[in-house]
This record gives sequence, structure tokens and C-alpha cells, in this order.
Amino acid sequence: MSAVVVSLRVKATPQEAFDVFTQEIAAWWRPSGLFQLTPRGDGELRFEPGETGRLVTTLPNGKDFEIGRVTIWAPGERLAFTWRQATFTPDQVTHVDVRFEALEQQTRVTVEHRGWDAIPEDHAARHGFPLAATQMRLAEHWRALLAALNETLGA
Repeated sequence: MSAVVVSLRVKATPQEAFDVFTQEIAAWWRPSGLFQLTPRGDGELRFEPGETGRLVTTLPNGKDFEIGRVTIWAPGERLAFTWRQATFTPDQVTHVDVRFEALEQQTRVTVEHRGWDAIPEDHAARHGFPLAATQMRLAEHWRALLAALNETLGA
């Protein structure tokens, strides 16, 4: 299974970075035209905390869409969850793994998003792009998201 891996150092403790990543995702999340969660846009994201939690978005019409289920909830260390766009079939899913690693006065936040090789090239979420191009654009999106997370942390 191929993966996109993106890291950024942020000026925060691992716990602070984890808390903002999970509790304030609506503040730092930036929609991408290429990777919209639903045909109606991304809405407002939120995590339901804990190992049985979910990543959910509330759309402008008030309806909730479950993006994924939390698989690992280790505050200040690691967060993992499944990831689905609304156009995915029930058997199509990708996986996001986020690690928070202390580095002196900073934290390295690393996002690994894998499973896009299971989404067919002709699927709407891939826009007909070969896997390498899809992953390159996904990496650009995650870099922008981590930069927005860093801004929210007050960098």
C-alpha cells in the first residue's frame, strides 16, 4: 500500500499540537477543490474523541457526513482514523495516521495518508490522475493543512 507522508515542525508541545489538531480542526481545515469531502463541499469538521470516536463534517444543510472512524487515539502521541469521501463506495477507504513527536521546544507533526492505490484512477476523487500525480497533489494539500495548523497554534 503506497502512502503520502508529510511532516512539519510546529512551536507547541505534542499535547498542544494533538489538542488543536483534534479539538480545533474546524479552525485550521482548508478545503481543496481536488479533494472535496462531499459534492457539496467540506462543511465543518469535528472529531468525536476517543478510540470509538469519528471524524464527522456538518454540511451547510445541517446534515452530518461521517468521514471516518478513529482507530488510534493516543493524546500527545498518535491519532489514526479511516478516511472516506462521499463518492467512495462502502468498500473504498483510505487511512490517515498522525504522529506527534517532541523535538526540543517544538513538535514534529507527521501525517501519513495511505490507501489511494485502492481508489481507481477513473474515480471522481482521483480526477483521472495516475497514482503518482494524485499522491503529489494530496501531499500539497496536507502541507497546506499542516501550515494552517501551525498558524492556528500561533506560530
